Amino acid sequence: MTIQWFDIVGAVGVAFIIGTYLLLQFERLSSDRPLYSVLNAAGASLIIVSLFFEFNLSAFVVEFFWLLISLFGIGKFAMRSGSGAGK
Repeated sequence: MTIQWFDIVGAVGVAFIIGTYLLLQFERLSSDRPLYSVLNAAGASLIIVSLFFEFNLSAFVVEFFWLLISLFGIGKFAMRSGSGAGK
């Protein structure tokens, strides 16, 4: 088996998502902070990049919604910050 550059990109994305979840469970990162959603969005994006080269529909659907939900979280934080709430 030859490891391609997109395999490494996907593995980094997996590491982002697993690392983020691990930090959440160890209470080193809070889910109400934007970094949580940013790391999840980055991880999902990297996995999606790798899926363009070795497509898997099920994995793509999961990562697409993971990215969409993470972007929603980022947007929610941005709207909250822009309105002055939480300061």
